[in-house]
Order: sequence, then structure tokens, then C-alpha cells
Amino acid sequence: MAAGAAGSRALLALLVVGAMAAGAAGTTGFIKSPLSQKRLTQDSVELYCEAIGNPIPEIQWWFEGNDPNETYAQLWDGARQDRVKINATYNLHSTSTIYIANLTSDDSGMYECRASNDPDRNHLSKSPKVKWIRSQANVFVIERPDIKAHVAEDSGKLVLTCNMSGPYSTIKGHEWVHGDKVLQEDETDSAFTSYTIEGKMEEHSGMYECVYKTSPEIRGQVNISVAPQVTAYKKSEHGNEGDTGVLTCKNPSFPPVTTWSWSKNGESDLQNASGRYIIKSSGNKTELRILKLNIEEDTGDYRCNAVNSYGSGDATVNLRVRSRLAALWPFLGIVAEVLVLVTIIFIYEKRRKPDEVLDDDDGGSAPLKSNATNHKDKNVRQRNAN
Repeated sequence: MAAGAAGSRALLALLVVGAMAAGAAGTTGFIKSPLSQKRLTQDSVELYCEAIGNPIPEIQWWFEGNDPNETYAQLWDGARQDRVKINATYNLHSTSTIYIANLTSDDSGMYECRASNDPDRNHLSKSPKVKWIRSQANVFVIERPDIKAHVAEDSGKLVLTCNMSGPYSTIKGHEWVHGDKVLQEDETDSAFTSYTIEGKMEEHSGMYECVYKTSPEIRGQVNISVAPQVTAYKKSEHGNEGDTGVLTCKNPSFPPVTTWSWSKNGESDLQNASGRYIIKSSGNKTELRILKLNIEEDTGDYRCNAVNSYGSGDATVNLRVRSRLAALWPFLGIVAEVLVLVTIIFIYEKRRKPDEVLDDDDGGSAPLKSNATNHKDKNVRQRNAN
């Protein structure tokens, strides 16, 4: 891969050097030419062109329709009711891309990339010494076949179907897609295709596509649409007095929410204009920020409500506001426990001291008695000796 990229860069460098060497003659050449394509109505198409020369050539796009009497007409950025977008860069060589959105049958025809670096190329009266070089590509816009999409619930299952009618090219198979994930594929040539999902609509809402493997590829869309299935990010939130409280709700279902609102304890909706409430909503997520939390005013249940074209849904978040001193209570409890233990140990030591003193006195008198007895025995032995 690295060697291939290095080779491409080396080839481009050689072309640049060659073009610069032939600069006096105004030589211009194409590095890449646009490619012919097939598209469906309502699709888009993109054509790409690169040219090289010294000086760097200008690139223009021209179009000739399929009408025999139609002649080439230059295309500009914003043409065809702003459906045409043209981007060009001029750095070492020229590159240009033309993009046409929402194609119609009138967009079928020959698209021509023209390049020239002649100083008189755009002069109204003088003919350029060097003619424009041209590279062409055909764009075929085919009428999009009609696809009837349907979704039905049957015995705890969802059945998605697509049925294509009208003229279409050979079908080589089908795919069912949800987002970037391919759910099912086959190689049948039928105009009818289906996909079954286990579960309820509320559990699998979203946008699904049935893909027909034709040339060009044909796609149909099946929507499983439900009212908002709102859930709270946390059912219970805690905040300290004076801090900012943040409550969040989201809606994972389809279609997206069009309107979010918040209320407290079933009362009227909360508004941004109130000063202490800031509500930020975007698509399927909403966030309520409460500034400078107050124990008496802000503690309670907050309800987030979502509305879309299929109905509404809501969820409740309970907010508890704690005093700033609340964090000290565990520490004070530990200190109290330590004080109680120290007091118990002190009282215990105080009560057992007198008993220990008495035990020490008894232990000290025993040796004295023993000495007295020894002296008596010694005196007796001395008298007997006499």
C-alpha cells in the first residue's frame, strides 16, 4: 500500500515536471477524467476531474442534454435551482468536483470537463491559441420504481415488507438494513421482500431499509414509528444547597421529539425566562439546569414531557437538595463514636484501679512473714547450740 502511494506521488511529480518543461507551449493534460454513472431520480451524482499544466489550467463544466437540438451549456455553482455545487482547487495542479442533488430525468446527458491555461481562453473576441481539452462522461438518470413499504404486528412479531412495481433492472438479491447494520440478505430475484422482528413496535422503533441489488441499487424505507418512549437518565438526583442541579431525560424511539417541556410537582411548565431554570433540548435529549439550589423551593418531583407526530410521553425525576453541612454529619458521627469509646475506656480504667492496688498490697506482705519465720528458726538453732 505504501509503495503504491509512493509510486502515485512519484508519477504525479513527473507529470508536474513534464508540464512545467512544456510551459512555453501551454500544454495541458488530464490526470483523472469523470466516469459515466447510472442513478435514480431523487438520488445525487458526483463527477471528478483533475488536470495539469504550466501555468495551472482552469477547469470548467459543460452539459449537453439528450435532446438532439440541445447544445452544450456551461454549468455554474448554484445552477438548476441551486442543485448544482462545484468545488475547485488550484495547487500544483487543478481539481474540480461537480455535485448534482435531487436528480430528475432532465439531468440525463453528457457532462464535459474542460481545461485550458491559455491567457485568452475566456476572451470574448479573441480566439484562444490553445484549444480547451475535454473529457466527457454520461449520466443516465432512471425513473425510480415505486416501492410499497408496510409494517404489521402479528402474534408478538413485527413483519416489515417491501414490494417494488414499475420498470426495473434485474434483481440479484435483497438486503435489510438498520443504520449501518445488515440484518438479513438473500439472492432471490423477487420484487417482494420481507423481514420479521420478535417484539413490540415500542422496542424496535426506527428507520429500516429494504435494498434491491440492481444496477443502480434501489432502496425502500420502512419506518416503525411510535409515540416518545421517554426515560430519565437517573430517576433520583441529589444536589447540595447553593450548587447547580442537572436533570436529564432522553427518548430512544423514532421519530425524534419535536417539543420538550419540564414541569414541577404537576404544576405549570418551567421556562428559561424564570432566571433560575435553564432548559437545553436537542433532538431526543433534554436537560434542565437549576441554579443555586434551595432546600425549600427546589426539592420535589420534576416531569419531562416529549411530543412527536405520534403522541407524547413523559418521565419523572425526583430531586433531593441537601444542606451544605450534610457532608459533615458522617464526620461528626465518627467523632461522637470515638468520644463514647474513650469515655467507656476511661470509666472502666477508673473502676478497676482500687482493686489492683489491694492486690499489690497483699502480694508485698508475704515476703515479710517469711523473713520473720527465718529469723525465729535461726534463734532457736543458736539456743540449742548453747
